[in-house]
Amino acid sequence: MITVNLYYRGTNGSARRFADEMEASGIAAAIRAEPGNLRYQYFQPLDDPETVLLIDAWEDQAAIDAHHASPMMARLAALRDKYDLHMTVERYVSEAVGTDEQFIRK
Repeated sequence: MITVNLYYRGTNGSARRFADEMEASGIAAAIRAEPGNLRYQYFQPLDDPETVLLIDAWEDQAAIDAHHASPMMARLAALRDKYDLHMTVERYVSEAVGTDEQFIRK
């Protein structure tokens, strides 16, 4: 699994409006329905109202590549431009070794 954390930063609430429009327009739902998508969910840091975090997880690089080639990317890019957002990205590849199970309270 590959997880990508995308931090969208804007001004005057634009990042939140972007995420709201992604949900309301159906773009986020369409991305969630793409083959290989495991998670596509927005969050807002409590200490930074001008940032929205997208946690985006995919089965593998081929699924990400197909997503990047999909029509959804053009729609997403247009909304990013509309809200004048800037991004930083973190990328994580899950490994099948080790466990933190002993530290997790369920």
